[in-house]
Amino acid sequence: MKILSWNVNGLRSVARKNEIQKIINSQIYDVILLQETKIEEASSIIKTDQYLQYIMPSSSKKGYSGVMTMCKSKPLNVIYGIGNERYDKEGRVITVEFSNYFVINSYFPNSRRDLSRLDYKIGFNEEMLEFMEKLRNKKPIVIGGDFNVAHTEIDIARPKQNEGNAGFTMQERKFIDKLVGKGYIDTFRLFNKEGGNYSWWTYLYKSARKNNIGWRIDYFFVSDELKNKVKAAGILEKQEGSDHAPVFVEIN
Repeated sequence: MKILSWNVNGLRSVARKNEIQKIINSQIYDVILLQETKIEEASSIIKTDQYLQYIMPSSSKKGYSGVMTMCKSKPLNVIYGIGNERYDKEGRVITVEFSNYFVINSYFPNSRRDLSRLDYKIGFNEEMLEFMEKLRNKKPIVIGGDFNVAHTEIDIARPKQNEGNAGFTMQERKFIDKLVGKGYIDTFRLFNKEGGNYSWWTYLYKSARKNNIGWRIDYFFVSDELKNKVKAAGILEKQEGSDHAPVFVEIN
């Protein structure tokens, strides 16, 4: 099974550029996870017979947040949210259940430049982990999405300048440490231990992507029961259409 995750930063925008259609038409991926869709419904935007579509929009604000999961085969079950309305109203999580594992599509909150949402994010992180652990009691976990945090210094181009900034605070980074400590594997790091590999580049500076001044904030984690099943993982740095690059994982 090949799974792709992409923060599209507006599904309408990436569809107008015909970039998401290219991925769908390739039929390479069995499951496609999209974040920051910013839509209420998808059928008029993405027309496809190849994939079933499941969306969770934000009910708290139009044109904000939102996730969408597309599957070639029908899942056994679909779970919307994590069971806490404080976070679920922002449309951040869809889980699909297959026979051998759960696939979670996640869009973690941004703590904001002034860190005004840091506490909100930390609360979401803890609720999310609790949700994951409950599912994991039934079968293994695959979780992909925009985690809005660079874990270590090799996951960010300029770590010293960004120390303590949103997405690189110690509180946010410690959550990834906690995930790892609980037995969740950063699949990208199974295959690549080097720095300079990023999945997001700011739009504020036109040269950021060109000069690869970025952050790795999009991930696929698997619970360690699946570690030996992971055959490939990577970043599609050249994919255009968003300020994020898609990430992928292949599981046998």
